[in-house]
Amino acid sequence: MLLAELTPFLAPVLDLVRLVDEAPEPEDVKAGWGALAIFFGLAAAVALLGWSLFRQLRKVDSAEKAGVYGSAPTEAEPEPANGDDDRG
Repeated sequence: MLLAELTPFLAPVLDLVRLVDEAPEPEDVKAGWGALAIFFGLAAAVALLGWSLFRQLRKVDSAEKAGVYGSAPTEAEPEPANGDDDRG
């Protein structure tokens, strides 16, 4: 509710900003090749972070199965011989 209390004080400031701040013309604004390169660079960074997270989670899972975290080592559940799954 802080915003509701500050609105009467901020309204004149926002009106002044609207009067002083001039928006650029549409023909002056373009994304360009640099923005495209930054976009693809960020996409590659997110992909690398996801790949790294997946690797770390696999390491944690294998360490947990090996009993590194103080619990007894666990064995993977064996697959049914005939390939049927009785889980439903």
